[in-house]
Amino acid sequence: MLPSRVLCGILSLALAGAVAAEEPPAAAPPPTVDAPVMDTVLVTGEQPGPGLWKVSKGDHVLWILGTWSPLPAGMSWRSKQAEELIAQSQEVLTTPRANVEIGFFRRLTLLPSLIGVRKNADGDKLEDVLPPDLYARWQVLKERYIGRDKGIERQRPMFAARELYRKAIAKSGLSLKNDAQSLVREIAKQHGVKVEEVNVEIEVDDPRQAIREFKSSPREADVACLRATMDRLETDLAAMKQRANAWASGDLESLRNLPYVDQTRTCISGVASAPGLRERIAAAQARVAEEWTRAAENALARNASTFAVLPMEELTKNDGWLSRLGAKGYAVEAPE
Repeated sequence: MLPSRVLCGILSLALAGAVAAEEPPAAAPPPTVDAPVMDTVLVTGEQPGPGLWKVSKGDHVLWILGTWSPLPAGMSWRSKQAEELIAQSQEVLTTPRANVEIGFFRRLTLLPSLIGVRKNADGDKLEDVLPPDLYARWQVLKERYIGRDKGIERQRPMFAARELYRKAIAKSGLSLKNDAQSLVREIAKQHGVKVEEVNVEIEVDDPRQAIREFKSSPREADVACLRATMDRLETDLAAMKQRANAWASGDLESLRNLPYVDQTRTCISGVASAPGLRERIAAAQARVAEEWTRAAENALARNASTFAVLPMEELTKNDGWLSRLGAKGYAVEAPE
């Protein structure tokens, strides 16, 4: 997925770390919390990662690295092929970022609106807002991954879900960091290759209204986000490790053969449950996709070789950004 960009472009002051997505998939049946999970040994040290996607028109080529998250915390990405191609390229395109356009002094005036944005209304605790069976599951996972933290009990389920997921990933030996993009930047800098920042400025005409809409989003949407997150942690952690190892070692076949239900789709759907926010998020998603496509086409036109970094999903899904280039007549080749 496109980590944090679209939603942060609209509600960056209120919601750091959400993920833009489409309609949520059907909910999975509640899992058994204490089901045994086979442990997976995570790879460490330097790993090559996956092969590169190739987009071409004539003799001009765009090479794309597909990134993944989470990855083994003890590994570092190092690809001789990628380093050579970056050094030979005239330009590097970064993963798109959506930046909110709100002036500094205007941000200050928003501070009162942000008070309590992470907390449940009326001083409620999670025990008050979650169904009993869901709260029982929460207590087990909280004890396992977070420990003693009374403050989190007052947070909205959506924010509690984010913290639970972050802590569970870390305790499982995984990392949410995208070190590959940072290394691509470093390699480009070493070889004097231009880095084109693909940034999209998102204007928020009425940020107070956006915050009000978020605060008033239905509680059921918040609860659904936490439920989906716990479903994922209870059933998919072992497979997460397998996917992380598969990306690190360049085993794309195994990566494709380990599908999963992404809880962030449910969470972003909850944020977008207010009509005004739904429209803003959809518009921001469309703009980010359009800007990256435009940047890629311009780079292909002016450069013999360009290197880019994109989330793996945009390279593999049928309606991803890469498919847009294919529909426009560019030759697209997936790595073997």
